[in-house]
Amino acid sequence: MLKNILVAAMLFSTSLLFSKTITSQECKDKGEGYIYAGDECINYAMFEGDDNDKLIIIVHGTWDEGSNVLGRYSPFAENVNMSTDISTIAVALPGYSESSLNKLKSIGSKEYNHQAATKEYVEFLEKLVIAFKDKYESKEITLIGHSAGAMISGSLAGLNNSLLKNVVLVAGRYERPDYANEKHLLAIDVLDKMNKDAKFVMIYGTKDEISKPSVTKDFYNKMKIHGLNVKLVEVKGAAHINLDMTDTSVEAISELFEEE
Repeated sequence: MLKNILVAAMLFSTSLLFSKTITSQECKDKGEGYIYAGDECINYAMFEGDDNDKLIIIVHGTWDEGSNVLGRYSPFAENVNMSTDISTIAVALPGYSESSLNKLKSIGSKEYNHQAATKEYVEFLEKLVIAFKDKYESKEITLIGHSAGAMISGSLAGLNNSLLKNVVLVAGRYERPDYANEKHLLAIDVLDKMNKDAKFVMIYGTKDEISKPSVTKDFYNKMKIHGLNVKLVEVKGAAHINLDMTDTSVEAISELFEEE
């Protein structure tokens, strides 16, 4: 199996951003492992599989701004790639690894809270997914989101219901919180627009104290009522961190493609 590993980050806990502002041309000049989308230069790691028609994209959750998320998520992307034989990408959202902060604030910003719940971030993820789909000429996109990444991914599944073939939501939040206003977009807001032909997997850990099991179970039940093709997966004894990387989660992701 051909493996083309595009990893642009060293494996240490944090990395310095190249610049607060990176132009489209500057992003292009950085070469492989960077893509310009939604006015941001996004650092990513790709592991190429034999099936070029499908693409898996992994979206991380909240870490301290500047954290080298690719150091953590590149091995996970490689594991998913090896388990599915499908090209898999781990992305670093704005402000992480060597991704820019041209217009957006990072989801880990201590100055601007709740960025992951904004419609602006959902629309950015939409542009990023489309950019990857076009770049690699992929016909089917599977989106895997953990924590805040799951929150954004769930909202995108309803905002653009023709974009995603499979959606894996791990320990996210999907209801409107008390702070929400017209700038925010949560999965509950677009639940009735989600694609009934898409496959959804909802994953929770029984020891998760950040996104409690009831959060996932309750939204799973609402998805079922709306006629969505959704599967609920329990990871016994698992806490919030690394929940998406557990063997149970990877098996659930692989089964999406075994059923085709």
